Amino acid sequence: MITGNAAKNQTKNSSSLTSSVWQRALASAVRDPFELIRLLDLEGQGAEVSLEAARQFRLLAPHSYVRRMQKGDWNDPLLRQVLPLSAEMQLTQGFLSDPVGDHAAMVTDGVLHKYQGRVLLVTTGACAIHCRYCFRRHFPYSEANPARDHWQEALDYVASNADISEVLLSGGDPLTLSDDRLSSLCERLAAIEHVQRLRFHTRLPIVLPERIDERLLTWLSRLNKQVIMVIHANHANEFQDAEVQAGLKALREVGVLLLNQSVLLRGVNDSVPALAALSEALVAANVIPYYLHILDRVQGAAHFEVPELEAKALVAALRLTVPGYMVPQLVREVAGEGAKTPL
Repeated sequence: MITGNAAKNQTKNSSSLTSSVWQRALASAVRDPFELIRLLDLEGQGAEVSLEAARQFRLLAPHSYVRRMQKGDWNDPLLRQVLPLSAEMQLTQGFLSDPVGDHAAMVTDGVLHKYQGRVLLVTTGACAIHCRYCFRRHFPYSEANPARDHWQEALDYVASNADISEVLLSGGDPLTLSDDRLSSLCERLAAIEHVQRLRFHTRLPIVLPERIDERLLTWLSRLNKQVIMVIHANHANEFQDAEVQAGLKALREVGVLLLNQSVLLRGVNDSVPALAALSEALVAANVIPYYLHILDRVQGAAHFEVPELEAKALVAALRLTVPGYMVPQLVREVAGEGAKTPL
C-alpha cells in the first residue's frame, strides 16, 4: 500500500480519471483518525491513537467498511485492523521491514518468483484499506512496481519460463486498478499458452464491495483461463453487508473460484468463537477457508502477534468445534522457503 505523498497523488489521479461508483467510494474513504473516531461515537479514554503512526502509514477505510463497526466500542475487531496506534511506533526486536523476503525474490520490477510453477506480480501499490498488520507496509512500491509502460518486462519473464502455470496478481490490491488497465494485463497474461490460472489476491470484495460491478464481471467471465480469487477476511462481522454477499455470489456465477486467507490477530480473531464464526460466514458465502496465517513479523505490527503455541491450540480447538472443511490450514511464511510452512 502506498504511503505519504505517493498515496495522496495516487488517490488524486485515480479519482480524476474515472467516475465509477467504486472509485468514488474509494476517493471518499476515511483517511483521518479523528474523523473515524467521530463517526463511531468514541469518546473519553480508549486506544492510544498515534498521529505519527498515521503519518508513516496512512489510515484508509471505506465508509461501507466503517458502517460495519460497532459504535462506541474501541475494541471493535474491524476498527482494530485499521486504527493507527502508538504501539506501532515501538521498535521490536525480530520484526523487520521485509519479513517474507520479497526483495530477495524479485526477479524483475514487480515480479516475485518464490515458489515453483508460479510467480507473483505486484500490480500496484494502492489498496482500498490500510491494514495495520500489512507485511508490505514498508515495501518500496515506487521503485519496484511495474508502471503502465513497464508490463512488458514482466510479461516477457512469464512467457520465457514454461514451468510457470499460475500468475498471482497482488500488490497493494490489483482490483484498485481500473478495468481498462487490469483487463488488458490479464488478457496478455492469458494469451501465454503455459499460463493455466490467474489468481487474484484482493481485499476489495470484503472492504469495498462496490468494486464487484458488471464491467469487472464481464471481462473476468471472458478470460480463457481459470480464475481464482483469494479474498482476505479476518472476522465474521466483515460479512455483515448485503453488498458483500451479492458481490461474492456474482463472482461465483461467472466461474471464479473463491478462497479466503486470514491473519491470526491479537484482539481481532484470537479466540475459538471468533474463528468458528468466521468459518461459518465463509462457508455460508460459498468461500473456502484456505489459510490462517501466523502474523508476518513486520515492524509496527508486534502488538497483533499471537504466539505459535497459542495459535496451534486455537486451531486444535477449532477442529473440535466445526466440520473439518471449515478449518483453514495454519501456516507461516518463512523467507527463502519454497512453500508456506504448515504449523
